[in-house]
Formats: sequence, C-alpha cells, structure tokens
Amino acid sequence: MIPELRKEFNRRWRPELYQKFLAELDRRCGTPVKFRNSETPCFFPVAMLEKMAGYGVELLHQALGNADYLARASAVIPPEYRVPNEAPHPLFVQADFGIGPDLEPKLVEIQGFPSLYAYQPVLGETYLDIYGRDLYEPQGIHHQFRDDYWEIAGRAITGGHAPENVVLMEIDPLEQKTLPDFLLTEKRFGVPTVAVTDIRRRGNRLYYFASGREVPIHRIYNRVIVDELERKGVVPGFDFRDDLDVEWAGHPNWYFKLSKFSIPFLDHVCVPRTWFLDKVSELPPDLDNYVLKPLYSFAGLGVVVGPSEEDVRAADPKNFILQERVRFRPVIDTPHGMTQAEVRIMYVWLDAEPAALTTIVRTGRGKMMGVDHNRNLEWVGATAGLFR
Repeated sequence: MIPELRKEFNRRWRPELYQKFLAELDRRCGTPVKFRNSETPCFFPVAMLEKMAGYGVELLHQALGNADYLARASAVIPPEYRVPNEAPHPLFVQADFGIGPDLEPKLVEIQGFPSLYAYQPVLGETYLDIYGRDLYEPQGIHHQFRDDYWEIAGRAITGGHAPENVVLMEIDPLEQKTLPDFLLTEKRFGVPTVAVTDIRRRGNRLYYFASGREVPIHRIYNRVIVDELERKGVVPGFDFRDDLDVEWAGHPNWYFKLSKFSIPFLDHVCVPRTWFLDKVSELPPDLDNYVLKPLYSFAGLGVVVGPSEEDVRAADPKNFILQERVRFRPVIDTPHGMTQAEVRIMYVWLDAEPAALTTIVRTGRGKMMGVDHNRNLEWVGATAGLFR
C-alpha cells in the first residue's frame, strides 16, 4: 500500500530469495513452520495502522465500560471453565481488521486471548534480513510499534517469576501448528511448554515434571483453547474451577468474555452490524451479504461466508452470530494479482492503557483470510506488516 516500496519489492523478488527466507525462518524457529507464510511482507501507511490500533482501544473501553454487556458475557462462561480470581481486564488482546472498499478499517473480531507474541517479531526480522535490511532500515521501516517490545511481552508472560516456575500451557503442543511460537517463547524467556494433561495438582498448587523432579508452577501462560479441549475430549490434570495458588497470563475467563460474543454490543464506525442468531426472527433475503460465525472458535473454524438458509438453520442459534459481510478491498499488488489483507493488532494490557505492540497480517484471494482457506495459492498467507 506504499506504492514505491511495493513496486521495488516486486521488481527485486526472486524465487530463490523466498526459499532462503523459508529455510532461515525454520532455522530460527527450531522446527519447520507448517502454515504458509507469504512470499512478501505488506507495506502499510503508518496512519492506517495507528487508526486500527486506536479503534481497538476504543472498542475495549466501550465493551468494558458496559455493565450490561459484562454481566451477560460472564453468564455465558461454561460452569466447568469458570476460573476463580478473574482479572479486571484481559492481559492479551487481538483486534482483527479488514480493509473496506473505502480503505477504512472494519472489525472482523476481537479476542481476549494470546497470539504469536514470540513468533511474529522473528517473522518480521526474517523478512527484513533476507529481503534487504540494508534497503529498508535507512528508510525507517519497522515491523513493531514499540522498541521495548520484548521487555513488555516478557513482563506479561513471566510476571517477574523465575522462568522454570512459569509454563506455557497447551493441548498436545508438539502437534500444534503454533509450535514455532512455543519454541521461540522458551528460547526468549526460558518458559517451558507443558501439555495441560501433564500438569498435576497437590493441595492448591500445580506442578509439572522436568529432568526427573517436580517443579512448582507459579504462573500459567494460557494457550489452551476450550473449543479444542472439548472437541478432542482432552482431560486436564486439574480442574479449571479449583481455587488454585497460581497466576494466569491471561486469565481464561476473558477467552469467553471478550470474543465474537462482544460484537453485537459494540457501536462503532468500524463495526459491521451483528446479531446473535437466536435474535434473528426473519432471515435476510440476501444471505450472500452476511457471514455466519460461531461464538467460540479459532482459525476460522465453522465460519461460513455467504451462508445458505440450510447453513443457518443447521447452526446452534445460541452459539452463532450473523454479521453483515464486509467486502474487503484488494490492496496488495502482487505478481498473481491484487490481494486482500486482514490486520491483527496485538496488544498487551499491563498498565492503565492497552499497548499495541505489533501486527499479524493474513493475506488471501478467497472468501476468508486464514492460511487454511488459501491453500494451493501463491503470494498469500501469513506475513508481517511493515511501515515507515
């Protein structure tokens, strides 16, 4: 979207550079990256990213300042996953924006759950190193909003505890596509990744085993997605409802409280009109202009763009929303044609205000941006957002 940078990148791009980029990314992660990263980073005007970052903060304050919303959001937390000692606000927030026909940001979703905080900076650095740091650095090109990125992320994840007493908790972590992020988290902060089934409770304390010894857990960097826990029938080594002597980074209740459930309550220029499906008395005749979304899922699982009446009737009305469809404007000029972009603003909320740290960008030419929805296409996938 910065024309001179876009044209210069396309002119200089070579297939062998892309292969070198992929190999170097795998090397830095310590494991093969199993989702598609695009041939190109994206170049955004900083004003657009700042507008998105500002909108995300406005939406957060609007939601958390709405007592009716907070009460209703608390009520939808499943009893078996209602965790005590809830934090007053989410520690990690992701706000996803598409770019509308008028080049204005439009909210896709907002989520009170961590994302790829260790992987994404490494991805941005790898793009710069392989494709020409000597070209971009003198022009003031960045991929992070904050110079103190790692210090803020480290405070959020470890909370000042010794790294061995903090665990990144996941479901079957070695089989997750996000394994590169787990390994980079351990490399950067010393925090081990532990499967939720390998954690044990004794009294009100939690423990894991490492090198033949029992190690107490003081803080959990929670990456467990409840939807996946339910689908796979995984039984954790403890009960989420227990009043445990442990800190949460971030608290699990915010996975439910700040989610697609929030969107119908938001009134903002960037938010498409959205309804809970059980409140839709009559389906609109032009369903192609709507999107059907489950309240709690990741990576676009269960989302139907332009649903049929049968799709809507088959959805559980209490667990889906119907949202006006925003036709994203293709803004990334590539050798394979104009491509759409969805930008995730990644926040950490440690202090009085949430801090926007960096972006995740997903590009595609299909109905959805997720990497699983753009298979067998080139010049699409996950990427980094660069700005001057």
